[in-house]
Amino acid sequence: MQLVESGGGLVQAGGSLRLSCACVVSEYTYNNYPMGWFRQVPGKQREALACLDTRDGTIYITDSVKGRFTISRDNAKNTIYLQMDNLKPEDTAVYYCAATAAVVGGLLPSIEYDWWGQGTQVTVSS
Repeated sequence: MQLVESGGGLVQAGGSLRLSCACVVSEYTYNNYPMGWFRQVPGKQREALACLDTRDGTIYITDSVKGRFTISRDNAKNTIYLQMDNLKPEDTAVYYCAATAAVVGGLLPSIEYDWWGQGTQVTVSS
């Protein structure tokens, strides 16, 4: 499975960005592997932000970004999105999308994910 991310960049605090993750897979594969978004800053572990279980549409979002970040999908394009609003300087990180073959019942740690995008830098200036 190949995941191709786009949409990162530089934005001022309070602004918005939408990250995209295109899945280069068959429709069957896309609909049967939950997808997640993570971020990582240097020296810290990769943080799970959101997960969309493509099997049934269930969404999980970590409390630290709930109300500001939204995960969604476009099945026609085999693409998931992370809409990020009211961005803060502490949101600055490299953002990754990932897919897992695991059964999800909540946010899983990065070790549970099997395929990863290349990462995209998000920088929020104050």
